[in-house]
Amino acid sequence: MLANFRPGVLEAAAAGLTNRAIFLDNTRFVSPTVRDLSLMPLNLMREFIKLESASGIILIGSALAALVVANSPLSSTYDLLLSTKLAISIGTFAIDKPLLLWVNDGLMAMFFLLVGLEVKREILVGQLSTPAQVALPLAGAVGGLAVPAGIYAWLNWDNADALAGWAIPAATDIAFALGILALLGNRVPNALKLMLLAIAIFDDLGAIIIIAMFYSANISFMALGLAAIGLVILAVMNFRNVAGIAPYLFVGLLVWVCVLKSGVHATLAGVAVAMFIPMKLPDSDESPLEMLEHDLHPLIAYAVVPIFAFFNAGVSLGGLSLDALGHPITLGIVLGLIVGKQIGVMSLIGLLVATGIAKLPDGLRWPQIYGMSILCGVGFTMSLFIASLAFQETGAENFVYDRLGILMGSGLAAVLGYLVLRIFSKPGSDTG
Repeated sequence: MLANFRPGVLEAAAAGLTNRAIFLDNTRFVSPTVRDLSLMPLNLMREFIKLESASGIILIGSALAALVVANSPLSSTYDLLLSTKLAISIGTFAIDKPLLLWVNDGLMAMFFLLVGLEVKREILVGQLSTPAQVALPLAGAVGGLAVPAGIYAWLNWDNADALAGWAIPAATDIAFALGILALLGNRVPNALKLMLLAIAIFDDLGAIIIIAMFYSANISFMALGLAAIGLVILAVMNFRNVAGIAPYLFVGLLVWVCVLKSGVHATLAGVAVAMFIPMKLPDSDESPLEMLEHDLHPLIAYAVVPIFAFFNAGVSLGGLSLDALGHPITLGIVLGLIVGKQIGVMSLIGLLVATGIAKLPDGLRWPQIYGMSILCGVGFTMSLFIASLAFQETGAENFVYDRLGILMGSGLAAVLGYLVLRIFSKPGSDTG
């Protein structure tokens, strides 16, 4: 529970697991016994934090590699890689896209499938299953979405093309942020990691809603209807307690194709499919949702997200001037991530605590909450993704400004958040 987290809970959970093995190299998964099942959410949360922390470090390397390649003699090869066409066709039906869009529409659908699984589990049995657990991270996420978007919109109000990117600084990259926390080692208590993770979950939900409402166009109702039929099939399978994961993934693939052709962004299919994966089966201790989540985590953390970063973070810095740094798009993103995030997250959490609606988790101090609020400004992966949707119709120039703003804003948030937490957190904090 985030509202009344006690040190030692994760240790107790780990000590109580007697018949469950989770390996980071994804070699095997042993089903839990009945008495272990109640401890599974905490253990999965712990595993998630470890995976995402390591992923964040790899993510930093992927982003730096993209920047180096894009500003080296290999830049033309990099551009050629992004624009290489890949087509899959059956008769007259075809999906023909450059490799960049296969990554953004295809691999990121897998990322959002994992997000959907995590959200469903957390709401049903995890850190978001009671109002007391939800209050603080929900408030932090709402503030962290609204204030950065408002700052960006204020700076770009007179430019309709630029205004399309209002949601870019509203995102938080949980892998990158937890990667920064990993560098702090035992200075960071588990309660802070769990709060950051819960805020990021609500942040992802907000991003999903934003994409669905504001970044979908030219809707094909026939394709959308076919996708709906696929979801009905998934609902029937769930109702009839179909145990195997493969049938859900097969129908889910068909749903993704239909959504891709509908004009609604294809990544939303991942979230929709996740909602129909069974959490628990009758007369069984196995959880198809948690098993799929466990299997997807290493793939997403160590492959999908780093590949996305490499394909999207490469921006040529040649010929950039101080004017680019002061461009409203760049400035709106940087200020949104650095200033807007910390104000939005910190102020609404402070408001709930001050009014007695919620209280800080035990063992946390306000300077640590402030450092976490700054880290929420690491928007990287999700900011890049939203930017790719916002400016796909307005030319390459805006892509330069947005990537510059995202890299600067996320980098500054990472450094400042790290420094604040290092100064105000002592070695030997409860990390479990």
